[in-house]
Amino acid sequence: MTATPDPSRPLAGVRIVEISSFVAVPLAGMTLTQLGAEVIRVDPIGGAADYRRWPLTADGDSIYWAGLNKGKRSLAVDMRSAEGQELVVRLIGECGVFITNVAGRQWHSYEALSGTRPDLIHVEVSGRADGGTGVDYTVNAAIGFPLVTGPVGATEPVNHVLPAWDVSCGLYAALSVVTALRHRDASGHGQRISIPLENVALATAGNLSLFTEAMVNGTSRERIGNAVYGTYGQNFTSADGVGFMVVALTGRHFRDLTELTGTTEAVAALAQSLNADFSDEGERYEHRDALNGLFAEWFTVHTGAQVADGLSATSVLWERYRSFAETAADERVTDNPMFSPLDQPRVGRHLAPGLPVSIDGVYPPAVPAPALGGDTVAVLAEWLALDAGHIDELIQSGTVGGSR
Repeated sequence: MTATPDPSRPLAGVRIVEISSFVAVPLAGMTLTQLGAEVIRVDPIGGAADYRRWPLTADGDSIYWAGLNKGKRSLAVDMRSAEGQELVVRLIGECGVFITNVAGRQWHSYEALSGTRPDLIHVEVSGRADGGTGVDYTVNAAIGFPLVTGPVGATEPVNHVLPAWDVSCGLYAALSVVTALRHRDASGHGQRISIPLENVALATAGNLSLFTEAMVNGTSRERIGNAVYGTYGQNFTSADGVGFMVVALTGRHFRDLTELTGTTEAVAALAQSLNADFSDEGERYEHRDALNGLFAEWFTVHTGAQVADGLSATSVLWERYRSFAETAADERVTDNPMFSPLDQPRVGRHLAPGLPVSIDGVYPPAVPAPALGGDTVAVLAEWLALDAGHIDELIQSGTVGGSR
């Protein structure tokens, strides 16, 4: 009798080999794992460049590495040796799907691998389309975002802390695998997919019209601090020092904000004096500094609790600024079905997110990250049908890392 497929694991039965480091491809592999695929991360013996990346536990184990490799299996191989390379090539041939951001290695290039597996799905993330190197922070510097990030009047570039292009690139990579699998199922053909990190950033900036604005209007975006471009949004601080971000996208939002702050008449008078129409979000944006001054007084004479209560009774979009530590203790984490208790070896017990997508009401849960090389013996036996003696020889020769 055929078992009923688990709807929360739509990629069950798919096997993928990953050679990666840092964020984009590890995130892609973990996302595919959370969708049910079996992903083998292949690392050099001793770990890749991200194996001890901060933050670390008190014992020096990477919390970062564990976070981006949950649910995978780990194979440690001397990939500088011909025998180690041959093992990895055989694994890729067995599964037919390969994802990597370790570009420029001829032995695991599409040209080399497709000769042994014509229907291979080969996804390679690179820094730049011209073959140059790039990471999130250097790509970001070249696009323009650091020159519009930060306080008004700042003259130095300001980097944001979120590796947005790595994250976006990782999700594009995962999407590419899923669509390539669909293509292979329909046609029997594999695909070669290249995703330059820089192109992900360029496409995003273009889609958000930041380039089009310069091309069509001949203008370049300026720094606006914590305001929201093209509409009304601003941060305010309560009497007891609690910070809030407040956004009024619609006319109703804006009317509720003026009523809450007791500035309805003052705002109307301001509009008349400026010959402005505050029913237009663009004009609210243009005159944001004057509006900020009117609204700020209400915030400065109310406590954070009073501000929160007041805003909660309106349609205004708002949130209190929180630290990572505060959010980790908040019910949005502690009572969120996306998070589940995880006993992660070498890191400890904590709440960990699974896939941030509910499939038929189920959130695929977090699964611990492997120990480096911890699945070497099992993978070689299961995937390549190597016998115990052969595996022992590989371990003793240093071709693979692992133990029985």
